[in-house]
Amino acid sequence: MIIADARAVYSPEGPFKLTMIERRDLEPHDVLIEIKYAGVCHSDIHTARGDWGSVNYPLVPGHEIAGIVIRVGSEVTKFAVGDRVGVGCMVDSCGECANCHKGEEQYCLNGMTGTYAAIDRYGQYTQGGYSTHIVVTEDFVVRIPDSIELDVAAPLLCAGITTYSPLRHWEAAPGKRIAVVGLGGLGHMAVKLAHAMGAEVTVLSQTLKKKEDGLQLGADHYYATSDPETFKQLAGSFDLIVNTVSAKIDISAYLSLLATDGTLVNVGAPAEPLSVNVFSLIMDRRSFAGSMIGGIRETQEMLDFCAEHSITPEIEVINANQIDEAWERVLASDVRYRFVIDISTMGNA
Repeated sequence: MIIADARAVYSPEGPFKLTMIERRDLEPHDVLIEIKYAGVCHSDIHTARGDWGSVNYPLVPGHEIAGIVIRVGSEVTKFAVGDRVGVGCMVDSCGECANCHKGEEQYCLNGMTGTYAAIDRYGQYTQGGYSTHIVVTEDFVVRIPDSIELDVAAPLLCAGITTYSPLRHWEAAPGKRIAVVGLGGLGHMAVKLAHAMGAEVTVLSQTLKKKEDGLQLGADHYYATSDPETFKQLAGSFDLIVNTVSAKIDISAYLSLLATDGTLVNVGAPAEPLSVNVFSLIMDRRSFAGSMIGGIRETQEMLDFCAEHSITPEIEVINANQIDEAWERVLASDVRYRFVIDISTMGNA
């Protein structure tokens, strides 16, 4: 049995407490990872506070994990001790269904296993990356390119792949007009990636207070959605809109910004239902879609793409005693643009 220091919440209200958790002994295809950094995702907060359903406590969140392999199982072939690796939002799937065979394990027809708050094939409740160590089957571990530092690599394992996957699926490329709703942890990555793919990128944010940031990150245009003139001026303008916000917005108003055959894809996941006026869809053959993360193969592709194009998230590194404060700042949109926990501080009281 492997013991790891961790930070857990024991109720929806928190706060985080220092604890110790057990990790399983290595199976033949498992790797033991010493976690160096873990990103803070809005999904961590939604899950821990019960926004998406009931939760078993104590809960250790974290699915943006970057670290070093320190032990491997007897039959591991993909990794060796010392490798720089990452783990994202899932740690297993059935491996047998049509979607798993296509490399889209995130849509496993029998249900993928989340990195935390899920029951794994051993009947254990999964605990995430706000901890010093994790054991994961090698098929759900990705290699972090040498040119990407581990602290900035961590958010790529969720924020990066969550935005890369829909951009690839809806073919972001030169000549494509893409809008990104929200300039937060997800949105700033969507801007960087879409720009690198050659698309014309517009940020749609409530205000113009981050306009300078958005343009520096790679946006070509920046508009305030609090200004009613924005929706009139941009009507029918975009081939793809990526909605990254985890709050209720007027979907029909944003659908009006799509050109004929355009798509609005939701990657943010608000707790409240979103309503749609169907005429916003049928009048111009528009689509309203959703996208989760990507499969393991696509996640590796995303990391390699980021290395090739020198794309990394904008981060603020915190210590383990600052997680509660960081969560409140995420809820207040007071971070530019992703918190990353230095796991070396995990055991500090």
